[in-house]
Amino acid sequence: MASPTGTSDAPFGRALTAMVTPFTSDGAVDYEGVQRIAAYLVDEQRNDGLVVSGTTGESPTTSDEEKDRILRAVVEAVGDRATVVAGAGTNDTRHSVELARAAERAGAHGLLVVTPYYNKPPQEGLVRHFTAVADATGLPVMLYDIPGRAATPITTESLFRLAEHPRITAVKDAKGDLFAGSQVMAGTDLVFYSGDDLLNLPWLSVGAVGYVSVVGHVVGPDLVAMCDMYRTGDVAGALETHRRLLPVVSAIMTRTQGAIMVKAALTLVGQDGGYVRPPLVDATREQIAALREDLITGGLKLVD
Repeated sequence: MASPTGTSDAPFGRALTAMVTPFTSDGAVDYEGVQRIAAYLVDEQRNDGLVVSGTTGESPTTSDEEKDRILRAVVEAVGDRATVVAGAGTNDTRHSVELARAAERAGAHGLLVVTPYYNKPPQEGLVRHFTAVADATGLPVMLYDIPGRAATPITTESLFRLAEHPRITAVKDAKGDLFAGSQVMAGTDLVFYSGDDLLNLPWLSVGAVGYVSVVGHVVGPDLVAMCDMYRTGDVAGALETHRRLLPVVSAIMTRTQGAIMVKAALTLVGQDGGYVRPPLVDATREQIAALREDLITGGLKLVD
């Protein structure tokens, strides 16, 4: 299925949020909540793309059947007006291929494939893993480079090799090496998306086309405005927005696991993000109190 918001220079759109998965108090997936949040993120938070079943979506603790139902629910809710990217990466190549094929059948517009985690494959193993997943479907692939979680970075040399694959088109970078990313962008056709809300503006400054955000759950319009200002030459305006959002980014992304805090933030702005699933734990009262103050400082309007 063709992406409704992708362009030749930004194949997955520009403003993407890595969407939470809402769970009920007894740990079940709230599929109505999935559709409600997807619509909110697109219609109110101005995202032109959603990443489904990423880490923020708590993919390590959802089954393949749940992933399929979550993806189908999102495609049904917003697939005609936003790019829906399915998380299909695991540390097992065969399993990743199965998830990729299931995502294609469910109507995803693209795939997010994370570096295999924990088993620490060599670079040749990474290249073969990503190639196998890209070969498995007709969908475009966004590689997810996040050594802080996966333990292994994708080297510049490996990215040059992977860029030769016709369906590997983008990188979500949470490695934070702007120089290495600049080298890859200068020498290949791969497009980069910031995968770290702390570095959204710096990544734009070296050529990234957009971002895959977590804080986009609650400050989506601000991030879109920042990106638009930078791209049209209003660097001072983009910098002002970047600095105003620092308390929000710090509160959600630096104090505990991001899914925990962004679900709490959704509640504070009047949206039901649901519960987290173990081994995650819901935010404490103290964390929520500090979060409230930082969201207000960042300019958000909260519910009582």
